[in-house]
Amino acid sequence: MKKLFAVLGDPIGHSMSPVMHNDLFKEYEIDAHYHPFQVKSEDLPSAIKGLKAIGISGFNVTVPHKSSIIPLLDEVDELAHSIGAVNTVVNVNGRFIGYNTDGLGFLTGLTPYTETVTGKNILVIGAGGAARAIYFTLGKNKPEKIDIANRSVNKAEELINSCPYETVSKALSLEEASKVIGEYDIVIQTTMVGMAPNITEQPLSLELLSPNALVCDIIYNPLETKFLQEAGKKGAATQNGIDMFVYQGALAFEKWTGIFPDVNRMRENVLQQLGGQ
Repeated sequence: MKKLFAVLGDPIGHSMSPVMHNDLFKEYEIDAHYHPFQVKSEDLPSAIKGLKAIGISGFNVTVPHKSSIIPLLDEVDELAHSIGAVNTVVNVNGRFIGYNTDGLGFLTGLTPYTETVTGKNILVIGAGGAARAIYFTLGKNKPEKIDIANRSVNKAEELINSCPYETVSKALSLEEASKVIGEYDIVIQTTMVGMAPNITEQPLSLELLSPNALVCDIIYNPLETKFLQEAGKKGAATQNGIDMFVYQGALAFEKWTGIFPDVNRMRENVLQQLGGQ
């Protein structure tokens, strides 16, 4: 019997996950199908009951359900619980178990650029859901410091105070961060500033950026944001959001199937989809 996998979100039509995962099922000769479901927030509890009733094998969760799904699950992984968000659910003998692969997906995607984040000075820009997943995951890996810059400094402080791992961190305004940007080995842009169609925007100035820094932007449409363009002009190494997207998907696929897939194939698939827009 064909296994069913899915992604739940609202909206969901833009998701590239179905094409990516269905290609992997075909590549690894797995009799399964991955389907996007648009689920309104008020319908989420009944949707989860329905998915359990039909015996879905697993599913992804995206905006706006990553936090609201938690009380609807039978069990939540420790890291996902601390982050307060789930993006991957596995059906284990009828029990829905939630995980968060966003932060680990980002960290795994850093491997070609830096061997380790341990001992590094890191700046995270933004204090939303993606920043939280990345900050908590990095916090487990003992960087020298992880500062957070955000439009609302109070929100950055709340994020720092909620982290269950011991970190050396301070909250900065965007203006303050731009003045000390040269201190950081890794700068991670987690907001939606600069995403299409607003491609001329960037969250803060990189005028004082070190040319030895690695600058990451979790946006992948456009492939090179203005933020990354400016970083490149300063001589810094840059990384867009495709690696995080691909690796979080690869980690979800592994949890469902026991197979860690060909990430290069996944990356090419995503690039082809982006090129087709």
